[in-house]
Amino acid sequence: MTKKKAGFNFWERNRLSNGYLLRKRITKYGVSILRAILLFGLCFLILQPVLNKISVSFMGENDLYDPVVISIPKHFTISNYKIAADPLIMDYSNSLVHSLIISFTIALLQIAMCTLVGYGFARFQFPLKKVWFALVILVIIIPPQTISSSLYLHFNFFDIFGIIKATTGSPLNLRNSPVPYYLISAGCMGLKNGLYIYMVRQYFRNIPVDLEEAAYIDGCGTLKTFIRIMLPQAKPIITSCFLFAFVWQWTDGFYSKLFFQSVSLVSTSLARIVNSLSVYIGRAQGTVQAQLTVARSNQILSTGTLMIVFPVIFLYLFAQRAFVESIASTGIKM
Repeated sequence: MTKKKAGFNFWERNRLSNGYLLRKRITKYGVSILRAILLFGLCFLILQPVLNKISVSFMGENDLYDPVVISIPKHFTISNYKIAADPLIMDYSNSLVHSLIISFTIALLQIAMCTLVGYGFARFQFPLKKVWFALVILVIIIPPQTISSSLYLHFNFFDIFGIIKATTGSPLNLRNSPVPYYLISAGCMGLKNGLYIYMVRQYFRNIPVDLEEAAYIDGCGTLKTFIRIMLPQAKPIITSCFLFAFVWQWTDGFYSKLFFQSVSLVSTSLARIVNSLSVYIGRAQGTVQAQLTVARSNQILSTGTLMIVFPVIFLYLFAQRAFVESIASTGIKM
């Protein structure tokens, strides 16, 4: 009786409003359905390539040429992962260890230096502050490839005011070692360092100055206030920047090829996986180099890509709470 009465009241009110309530309800549900379709489509566009790679990575080679097999493998196998992890192809175990060490240390150094610089831009006044911050924005905008030749020449003939050449007779060649990248990271000129400075600056600008003034009244100096008061407040943005730095260094190909040619990394090993695969199969067949089909090459390439992406996904799962918190709390205050 209540439902009938409620329905009657709705249609009666709709009649009295000349159909306004019905049009409003249809619009409301129509917008909700359209929003759901758009969200599903966007999620599908993002996840569909990943799901395809996962499916292909578990297929046997015969499934690649079977028109019946689309998404579900007919001959399930994990041999593709064993082939991709072979020392001749990706050398996955060594590459994984080297990438973890380098990505972690580089990210830690970058965030430590960028946090100091970002805090300085947010709280202190110094000569040409706006000019220096404009240069930080240029570091974000200008791609690092534009200065690749300068970096190559600078670290291939490294010298400090001519002292090294005067002492040893020739400048130092620092290429093929991690030293140059650690140096430019310490100078906030590493991969995406301008972006980290900008994010940290915006976060510190949203923290009330009263906290620091209270610490100064209690006798804290500038450095002690920064370490004991401001850094605990900035844990979310530091975590977010660290994740960005780690992931971008993990997948970086520009600086890795420029400075880490003698070190096996997952990002550089993925770039040569197709050539290494042809040599690997050629040796198994007793030839120098085998001719591979495009489908087989893409299958092993997809498998290697997943092997690189999985550690990053696990890292995000452990740090997603702090990451989301930092995105929500970081404003664009100018």
